[in-house]
Amino acid sequence: MNIWLNFLIDSLAFGATFMYGSTGEIITEKAGHLNLGIPGIMCMGGAGGCLILNLIGKSSLPGFLIVILGILGSMALAMLMGLIYSFLTVTLRANQNVTGLALTTFGVGLMKVIMSKVDAAVYLVGPKKLYRFPFAGRTDSLQCLGVMFFLAVIIAILASYVLYRTKVGLHLRAIGENPATADAVGINVTKYKYAATIIGSGIAGLGGFYYIIDYMASQEAYLSLEAFGWLSIALVIFALWRPHMTIIGSTIFGFLFSCSSHIANLEWVTVTMASKPLMKMLPYVFTIFVLIITSIRNKRENQPPQSLGLPYFREDR
Repeated sequence: MNIWLNFLIDSLAFGATFMYGSTGEIITEKAGHLNLGIPGIMCMGGAGGCLILNLIGKSSLPGFLIVILGILGSMALAMLMGLIYSFLTVTLRANQNVTGLALTTFGVGLMKVIMSKVDAAVYLVGPKKLYRFPFAGRTDSLQCLGVMFFLAVIIAILASYVLYRTKVGLHLRAIGENPATADAVGINVTKYKYAATIIGSGIAGLGGFYYIIDYMASQEAYLSLEAFGWLSIALVIFALWRPHMTIIGSTIFGFLFSCSSHIANLEWVTVTMASKPLMKMLPYVFTIFVLIITSIRNKRENQPPQSLGLPYFREDR
């Protein structure tokens, strides 16, 4: 395969990790919650899926059922983290930033404990071929465009449709903009905040699972997962809080993040060891650039929800 085509496909595949995380975060932020626990949630999603595969890896279950159970296990643990976040920030009215950072610390630590106990020969060697269907037999970057990559694209498109084309999405966006007004017209603010955060967390958790079991398919992959959670939060800004835009944004982020390794393979380019870490800063620099541009344009549709990060007290309405 042509080196540039291989680079593009690898960027698409790598970007799916961010696509999951940012789509989940967008859904959460549309309800007015800035969840900085996404890195920890993605870590727990990865650990949850691997834990389930470790339990059923030696069974004689059909391949499609193993794929589904791994996805459900990943979402279950990530959604549990989202439930904890919702309970603390919605019911107990804890500070969203502090709660999110605490969940990240907790999630990363617990993931390392879980991953140190599971057997990679069970949860990884066999199942990774199932998740890479229909390109499991390929040896190039195309092998990573499997079940979970296409699932990421479907979820991003479906999330945009629900947010901008359905009554549920209208209610959710109204809560993110002005929860007091939404409450006044009879919208159950608490229910929507809980649902958006939990569902968004479940989607984000799939990003961690995809990265470990599919894209990297490596026993040590979980060690670098936390950083991609922060990039997923940054991608929300680039996507302008529109889930379908994460498809483009994640590809660009994947392209920029992969530059250091792919450019090093070009014969006519010399990349030193010292310059590789600098090249990995490109996605962050690009995010800052996009943030500056969107701030200058100052269009309301390109701005975050007005109540983002602000607690809602019904008694103050």
